[in-house]
Amino acid sequence: MPKRTDIHSVLIIGAGPIIIGQACEFDYSGTQACKALKEEGYRVILVNSNPATIMTDPEFADRTYLEPITPEVVEKIIVRELEEMRRLGVPDEAGGARGPRAVEGDPPSTSVPHKLVLLPTLGGQTALNTAMALHRKGVLEKYGVEMIGANAAAIEKGEDRLVFKELMLSIGLDVPVSGVAHTLDESRVIAERIGRFPLIIRPAFTLGGTGGGIAYNREEFDELAKRGLDLSPVSEILIEESLLGWKEFEMEVMRDRADNCVIICSIENFDPMGVHTGDSITVAPIQTLTDKEYQIMRDASFAVIRAVGVETGGSNIQFAVNPDNGRMVVIEMNPRVSRSSALASKATGFPIAKIAAKLAVGYTLDEIPNDITRETPASFEPTIDYVVVKVPRFAFEKFPQADPTLTTQMKSVGEAMAIGRTFKEALQKCLRSLEIGRSGLGGDGRPWRVGTEVYGDRDLLPRDLITRKLSVPNAERVFFIRHALRAGFTVEDIFQLTKIDRWFLTQIKEIVDFEEKLAETKNHA
Repeated sequence: MPKRTDIHSVLIIGAGPIIIGQACEFDYSGTQACKALKEEGYRVILVNSNPATIMTDPEFADRTYLEPITPEVVEKIIVRELEEMRRLGVPDEAGGARGPRAVEGDPPSTSVPHKLVLLPTLGGQTALNTAMALHRKGVLEKYGVEMIGANAAAIEKGEDRLVFKELMLSIGLDVPVSGVAHTLDESRVIAERIGRFPLIIRPAFTLGGTGGGIAYNREEFDELAKRGLDLSPVSEILIEESLLGWKEFEMEVMRDRADNCVIICSIENFDPMGVHTGDSITVAPIQTLTDKEYQIMRDASFAVIRAVGVETGGSNIQFAVNPDNGRMVVIEMNPRVSRSSALASKATGFPIAKIAAKLAVGYTLDEIPNDITRETPASFEPTIDYVVVKVPRFAFEKFPQADPTLTTQMKSVGEAMAIGRTFKEALQKCLRSLEIGRSGLGGDGRPWRVGTEVYGDRDLLPRDLITRKLSVPNAERVFFIRHALRAGFTVEDIFQLTKIDRWFLTQIKEIVDFEEKLAETKNHA
């Protein structure tokens, strides 16, 4: 399917200011999309409130608006751009010319570029929510502006918690036991029906788990439910059974108009459910599933993207798996280029945002060449023979009053990524890349500061301190796995405290065992 010839101008909504949960990943995707669309000859219009981005450089878009990303402002931009298209003599939708170059009796033609379209899937949750507000107010229909990449119905299905839950059940996929509430009283009724704490609260149409959390008792539940309802733009929260301790996975999926679907990258969270994926160490490709389990998850991902109706572009789909019995549930889906998409692009070399932009204007995956291989089309799934690890970077030292416990609300301010032949190599390189003064898990001779206490690098830390640091998710937990192993904890002991998969713990144990060998060699030298 060749590219669409009826589109004249593409309006891209950026992600706005850099905040926790929405950072330079969306500048990366927006910049790729601007370049890809200009290559295809389209006029590109960009609105972004953040001038400290690459995408707002003058060469990336034909016209850049540094304005607040609100429905009211974007509506004014649409009006202004339609006027500009008339001034340029672009024909209207009926085929007649818009502006001074009109010739009476021009025949209607869909092959003449004449449409202004909106691409909302590259600017994170900000762009998606703004586009949905414009749709609900009837602005897009009023001015004849089409939404491309994902239509309003698909966004609604992916973002509305209740609609998504019912859709998953209708296609035979499992979801956590849950309910949707719009008031505090409704939320209490749902909590009674589920019947046990802890409970997970997830607000609808928010980014980075904003307003969400884990309630361990009635008081915490009331507080989190009230906050979630306040922060959700549609005053809606999902209350679901706790999946704490389950393994968490993500799939980056792409689909085109011809219904070709590919998995770009599979990602496994080192930390179990209960820690936001943006705050968890993540590993690509998935390490601890059998091929059969992976294929089941792959098929489920394709079923989800088709059911939601994302016709073109990328989506991020998250799953949880019970390590005791293998039960797999769908947690959520982002019908847009997400934070994980940037990681998947860098991990595989597959430019998700660029391909998503080309799919949005009519191409199919088999028509787009792969930039890395230069031989195969984008319809070939990337396969990598190395391991990629992402470790989040926190800044709790700058905010001493912040709660350092990691929950379903994102708290990291950045991340490092490393590539290695093995998980061990990639993890060590990534920890070194954090720029926190460590050269890996330990063994670098530098002291450890825990509160007011300072310990030497090779000191054995108190068991009660290690137990406390392992049982509650925190920014330093991966380092305390090393301390635990050196203090005589077994892999099983650490698993029971953290629920981190035994395979990962065994890999870390091999690093620690080798550190002990090196230390022994040094002592004998």
